This record gives sequence, C-alpha cells and structure tokens, in this order.
Amino acid sequence: MTRQATIKRRTAETDISLSLTIEGSGKADVSTGIGFFDHMLTLLAKHSLIDLTVKTVGDIHVDFHHTVEDTGIVLGQALREALGDKSGIVRYGSFHLPMDETLSRVVIDLSGRPFLDYRGPSNVASIGQFSFTLVEEFLRGFANSLGANLHVEILYGRDAHHMSESVFKGLARALDAAMQRDPRVIGIPSSKGQI
Repeated sequence: MTRQATIKRRTAETDISLSLTIEGSGKADVSTGIGFFDHMLTLLAKHSLIDLTVKTVGDIHVDFHHTVEDTGIVLGQALREALGDKSGIVRYGSFHLPMDETLSRVVIDLSGRPFLDYRGPSNVASIGQFSFTLVEEFLRGFANSLGANLHVEILYGRDAHHMSESVFKGLARALDAAMQRDPRVIGIPSSKGQI
C-alpha cells in the first residue's frame, strides 16, 4: 500500500500546497521563492526517496522565516498523515552524514512525541540572504508537526552551505530508515500499543 498525503495550509503569512509519496524515487518539484531552501528540500526528497511536490508563496519581502518554518510544519503534517498509525514501521533511524569538511549526526524516533534537540555552531555566516539559523527553525516546525523526537548535531564543520546540506541529507537518510516497513514488526512498534 502506497503511503501518501496532500496538505494545503494558508495563513496571513504563507500559502502552501504540498504532496508527497513515501514509496517514491526521490523526485522533487519544489518552489518556495527561496533558491537555497528549494535546493535543501530537493536534497531531502532525493536522499529519502520520497516524491515531493511543494509550492509555497510566502512573505519573503519581509524575511524568509515564515516561509521556511511553515513549509517545515506542512511537511511534518504530510508525513504524519502518510504514515497513518505507523503499523509495521521500524520507527527509529539515525545517520552520520559527511559533506566535505562537515560531519552531522541525525537521529529520529517517530514516537508521536514532538521534541527537537539541535546542536550547531552559532554566529555562522548566511548563505546569500538565507540565515543559517533558519535550518533550526525548519527542523523545529517539522519535528513538532510530525510528532518526532529529533536530535540533530553538527559535529564539526566550517562552511554554512556544507553544514546545511549535511543536516538535510542526514535527515533524509534517518527518515528513510525510520519509515521503512519491517515484516518482523507486528502492529504498532510500541509497548503502549500506539504512537
């Protein structure tokens, strides 16, 4: 059974339409008005093998914050919907992702309990007009709406682009591992009987 979802969300700050298929091939059609963010979401789709379509129109004339955060929220909502009751999934995923001089660790539990622990360097230069702090804002919106326990740590790195890319690719690979179906898992992968 193919797991997929479509979410539309409109606020005074953003208008977002997002569709995804978990059992995809990594195809992406992404337009947020922020070139670097489009690049990161395309990498996320490619390396998680999720097919992803995103159209975000946001108040980027103000700044990029609302567009990035709200897109993270909607992506999390769509994945939560597509995963359903999470029956038969692995639930946990982790990945160390090297990107040239950078190494990041991303660990996720699709637990239904939202939490983000993000550890990255401060005072990092922006990537063009894209503030490096927006990576954390995306992750927070994503983890909260997905209901995931997400730990992200940039172990070391210097280049803001490489650090961002390492995080997004690491998230993709950790997600792919956690969302996999395992035939040995009967029902919900929790002693509580639900997640």
